[in-house]
Amino acid sequence: MSIRVRVTALAVTGLLAAGCTSAGTAPGASRTTPPPPSDAKPSAAAERPGLPAALTGQRPRWKRCEAPEGGERPGADWRCATVTVPLDHARPTGETIPIALIRKEARDPKKRIGSLLFNFGGPGASGVDILPRAAAEYGNLNRRYDLVGFDPRGVHRSAGVVCRDDEEQAAAEKTVDLTPDTAAEETAFLRDATDFGAGCARRSGKVIPHTTTSETARDLDLIRHVLGDADLNYFGISYGTQLGGAYAHLFPANVGRTVLDAVVDPTADGTGHARNQTVGFQRALDNYLKSTGQDPKAGTARIAAFLQRLDRQPLRVGERRLTQGLATIGIAVTLYSQGNWPMLTSALRAAENGSGGELLRLADFYNDRDASGHYSTQSHSQRAISCADSSERPTPAQARALLPGFRGLSPVFGEFLAWDTAGWCANWPVPGERADQDVSAPGAGPILVVGTTGDPATPYEGAERMAKELGEGVGILVTNKGEGHGSYGSASCATRTIDAYLLDGKVPAYGKTCG
Repeated sequence: MSIRVRVTALAVTGLLAAGCTSAGTAPGASRTTPPPPSDAKPSAAAERPGLPAALTGQRPRWKRCEAPEGGERPGADWRCATVTVPLDHARPTGETIPIALIRKEARDPKKRIGSLLFNFGGPGASGVDILPRAAAEYGNLNRRYDLVGFDPRGVHRSAGVVCRDDEEQAAAEKTVDLTPDTAAEETAFLRDATDFGAGCARRSGKVIPHTTTSETARDLDLIRHVLGDADLNYFGISYGTQLGGAYAHLFPANVGRTVLDAVVDPTADGTGHARNQTVGFQRALDNYLKSTGQDPKAGTARIAAFLQRLDRQPLRVGERRLTQGLATIGIAVTLYSQGNWPMLTSALRAAENGSGGELLRLADFYNDRDASGHYSTQSHSQRAISCADSSERPTPAQARALLPGFRGLSPVFGEFLAWDTAGWCANWPVPGERADQDVSAPGAGPILVVGTTGDPATPYEGAERMAKELGEGVGILVTNKGEGHGSYGSASCATRTIDAYLLDGKVPAYGKTCG
């Protein structure tokens, strides 16, 4: 259980009304090629050298989509297919895995630009499940783009990683303290983290060495080719920005119109990400407290004291308990959107009066636990992808050394996130690829990098760094002054700016500010 970078449906329930002040606009030529027909053959442009013809020549077989687990079947205008990719791109003629796709064709075929691929973050979010539910937000883009979602490798239908069952997950919730205070609690915390990784190795050992973001970026380029697009038009949110940066670095000549919204800092290692989120969630909490007329320092102290009481004595909620860790997660999820802040007011009031049900339900939502006690495997995929990417394996001693500084940054979230650095990839069964990410993309076209000043999970400073690291003339920073994780569909000025870029190729001036 972690409050690492995640996009959830709850994150888009709030709506922001944002004004717009521009730093100036500059016309930009689109790199998108003339629209191919929707049943296009694999693209002759931007070929994939080194891949066998069986992969580069495949054509998706689109058919009516099935209903997701516990959900409704997408409408008849949605079609699903799979694309076959190498399990290991370094061995392109070896074993393969399927990548699941979903598509809704452009409503105006005569003005069709091409495919627009989405990644909604996580990592571990299923684009096949999310895109149909979120499609109303992207209706304007659907006029000229085929909307395409996919389950990245290691996620759900695409050789999805599975690490433990519901019973094991529930047992961990009951017995593991996510902010250990004693030697016994620390031992149990690290044993559980190790057991989680061992479960991944037992159940998904073939896949977990190959769930890196760079491998997924190579999958994206093969998908682009198979769909018949000369360039990749892409919309990445949260972790999707990390994937977008990886793609731009590996395939700068194939970058089409690309938007990165709610941006992961490419210069940060795992500990740096934890520190960034400690700052970001506390900033959002301060803004929430101000909005209710409370002094942020006093309000934070009150919430921190409440969490410490839960550490000593969790609240009973039926046969379950609201622990310090679960309450922290429940608080964090409401900060993803300003529209959710009233939920936080209600849940905190109830919990401080002895009723923890509301906070527990919020934590369950974030942890993908349903009312029957069934957990989704998104967190399994999230951890497998993160630990395949990161070569960092902080020790408990290093986590303890972080505690004073992290508590100083946030008395509410600091302790939780400091310990998470040691638990997340503890004794992970495969080595990670790197410490931080190279996103330099010389020769790529302009990429919109949109940061929201009150974003808790991917703080605004990450957008500034991403724009810089992409390179001069490539990363185009857009600042959205507001709250929440992501801007599209909730901040009107940022949404208009993104639409103008994706639909008309209008590149704003670097530093355009909305709000």
